[in-house]
Amino acid sequence: MIADHIENAERYAALGPLFKQAFDFLRNQKLDALADGRHDLAGDSLFALVQGYDTKPQSEGFWEAHRRYIDLQFIVWGVERIGYAPLHRMRLESYDESRDLAVLHGDGDFLTLTEGCFLLLWPEDVHMPGLQAAQSAPVRKIVFKIAK
Repeated sequence: MIADHIENAERYAALGPLFKQAFDFLRNQKLDALADGRHDLAGDSLFALVQGYDTKPQSEGFWEAHRRYIDLQFIVWGVERIGYAPLHRMRLESYDESRDLAVLHGDGDFLTLTEGCFLLLWPEDVHMPGLQAAQSAPVRKIVFKIAK
């Protein structure tokens, strides 16, 4: 897992062309003007899921991971708390292959992301997104799915 700010994105472009393409998209698009939903950048190899929602209490969240994709979760505006735990500390409850969604149980740590911050999450990085910081609040977020 990597947490950083968009001003440091060039450091991570070296991870590969799909990472560079995702960060270029963030720098070159009017992010508030993007419609919610899926935006294909390189078919199933790289796409962005644009989302707007209200953050929720931790009691309503769940631990998740993905096997086929690396997540790049970027906060356009708002504040979101996100849980993190290494996969080896968690217990698998289920895996839905069609959604590439593993649901897990265990304990993790939490960090708070603000406008311009992002997380890179590999398949071994379990996470619990969408959580409120002090109280529920609206968030605009883009989650890139990068084929591993």
